[in-house]
Amino acid sequence: MTSTAYRLVRQQNREQGIGTNHKMVKFSQQDYKTLRKQCLKSGRLFEDNRFPAEPTSLGYDELGPDSEETKGVVWKRPKELCSNPKFIDDGATRTDICQGELGDCWLLAAIASLTLDQDILPRVVPQEQSFTEGYAGIFHFQFWQFGEWVDVVIDDRLPTRDGKLLFVHSAESSEFWSALLEKAYAKLYGSYEALSGGHTTEGFEDFTGGIAEVYTLEEAPPNLFQIMQKALSLGSLLGCAINVNFQGKPVQLVRIRNPWGEVEWTGPWSDGISYSDFINQFSRLQICNLTPDTLLSDKVGHWNHYQYEGTWRVGSTAGGRRKCKDTFSSNPQFVVRLEDVDDDPLDGKDGCTILVGLMQKDVRQQKWLGRDPEFIGFAIYKYKGQSNVHLGPDVLLRQSPVAESSFTYKREVCKRFNLPPGEYAIVPSTYEPDKDGSFLLRVFSEKPAAARYCVTVT
Repeated sequence: MTSTAYRLVRQQNREQGIGTNHKMVKFSQQDYKTLRKQCLKSGRLFEDNRFPAEPTSLGYDELGPDSEETKGVVWKRPKELCSNPKFIDDGATRTDICQGELGDCWLLAAIASLTLDQDILPRVVPQEQSFTEGYAGIFHFQFWQFGEWVDVVIDDRLPTRDGKLLFVHSAESSEFWSALLEKAYAKLYGSYEALSGGHTTEGFEDFTGGIAEVYTLEEAPPNLFQIMQKALSLGSLLGCAINVNFQGKPVQLVRIRNPWGEVEWTGPWSDGISYSDFINQFSRLQICNLTPDTLLSDKVGHWNHYQYEGTWRVGSTAGGRRKCKDTFSSNPQFVVRLEDVDDDPLDGKDGCTILVGLMQKDVRQQKWLGRDPEFIGFAIYKYKGQSNVHLGPDVLLRQSPVAESSFTYKREVCKRFNLPPGEYAIVPSTYEPDKDGSFLLRVFSEKPAAARYCVTVT
């Protein structure tokens, strides 16, 4: 399928509501209800030929078929591991997640945080599943992938060695939701090994469809505490912030929680931690800002959300960074119009807060091919009186961007901006020109905005 045809199919799906968290895309075209019904009718347990219980599902290199690490691995169903397996035993909690022989602690931290939000958890982990009534050896989980929600079907054969689960497992040996969730996530990305190494923000986004910011606390902006407070008011995932008085003066405190629950801060203000200690003791802050359809509560505010898919193609739309003067203007362009300023500006200055996220596609899926992710970033230009015209080199090279991101090899680069009302062109690019790739551009705005794709090239 060509990129144009693919985009048209995706557009048609969106118009029909397919890909929302109410109407999931069926991953690998597998329908959970249909397959389960067939298994119950035939009396046979489900065996997933799209993610078989074979060495190829474990990995491609360190966990590849010829690896020493995979010797002695036997795939077993939970009913072969214990007499009374349970999907979820007395509620899903952080203690249900213990790391195995896979370097996916980033994912485990995201799963542990997921258990703290009982609105979001059932969307990712459908709760009606069990090993008793209607059991057919088939389970399903739901993830956000590159702009759409997908339903991933798996069988319950899990990799074991010496009768014990090889990877994620629960502290309760009879509970299996976390191990099955990890398997579904591994199927989504092609293998268990594809999950090795990553950032918790990836898990946050794939579980919520949100957009994640990362702040290096050594370089924290002066208004970071206010950003955290505003994020909480918008239902974002992060630690709780409160103000208390000490000797008659307000003290900024942050309440944080270790997802493993085994270690806690015991310094001043515990169970809280002062904001200054938080900045000094920790290296990064991650904030996952949620889309309106993820938030069920009407007690929090909502971001306005816009997203566009695009491609960089060699010889046409892969123009590289701004210093590539001959080709930069050929990159795709997206226009956003900001009209209303924030109700309560963080820095005391009127402006429009937006989050811009640029995500490249299939980073983990391509690891087994030995392909590195591209170096991606974006620049934002003032767009005045253009009437949907694709900005040319005369504008882009004569003017400096009003804002820009850094370039990164990560799956996504995201940055927060405060801009005056007006129209702006966002230009996503790879660092070097002539690099093929697909991307998703997302814009979150505090106030309603208008966004569009520039289709006219001059």
